[in-house]
Amino acid sequence: MHRALIIAAILGLTAIHSARAQTDLSAYADANGNLDVQKLTCAQLAGTWQQDADMLTTWYSGWYNGLARKHMLNVARAKQAEHEVIVYCKANPDKRIIEAIAVVFKDMRAKLGIKMKP
Repeated sequence: MHRALIIAAILGLTAIHSARAQTDLSAYADANGNLDVQKLTCAQLAGTWQQDADMLTTWYSGWYNGLARKHMLNVARAKQAEHEVIVYCKANPDKRIIEAIAVVFKDMRAKLGIKMKP
């Protein structure tokens, strides 16, 4: 019983420490509260709260779809892309998020057999 309490205490302290390691996206904003989304790094995405990471990747999705003049959203594919971007970012914290998105989108297009026009 004593051993179980010690293990529970260690796990609880680890969870508290992990929660403190997260950074609000607002920490990367300029004086006006704006984020330069072309400069944000994978380390910043991977180190923020999940809710902020979700919001940010949703914003990027809208940005890219707007550039492509697309107005449809495939929810399952968007969630998969978000997951793959975050996985890529955790493995490549020095890359910018837009670079990670480019890699993930290229891989997804290849798997789906989508060819881009030159």
